[in-house]
Amino acid sequence: MSLDVSPALLEQAERGEVDEADFVDCVRTSLPYAWEMISSLVAQLKVDGGAFADNQTPPPDEQARGQLLRALASDAIRGALQRHFGVRLAFQNCHRVAVFPLDSSVDEKLARFTSVRSQLLNQSPELRDC
Repeated sequence: MSLDVSPALLEQAERGEVDEADFVDCVRTSLPYAWEMISSLVAQLKVDGGAFADNQTPPPDEQARGQLLRALASDAIRGALQRHFGVRLAFQNCHRVAVFPLDSSVDEKLARFTSVRSQLLNQSPELRDC
């Protein structure tokens, strides 16, 4: 799944520096499922507080799953989203997205969430081919 890059944004990239707000808008419009997932988790974290907010429901289809993978597997996209929303993103199993505040008080919970142990404990047969 590729981003839908406008001619103007492509021209920015060809000239050198790209305005990150323009890039983030490109991500928002190109990957709407991933954008909505992350946006809703950020809102949930702000309302509920706590160490993190996460989604454990698999995407409705392969296109949505592809959007999550694209958003979170790309260092540029993931980094831009983290800066835009002011959070740290974590990802397990092709669908379990979590947002953590930048506050260092949750570093231990983030480390647990992204640990090998947590990855193994989050496995299930129905997600084998995701």
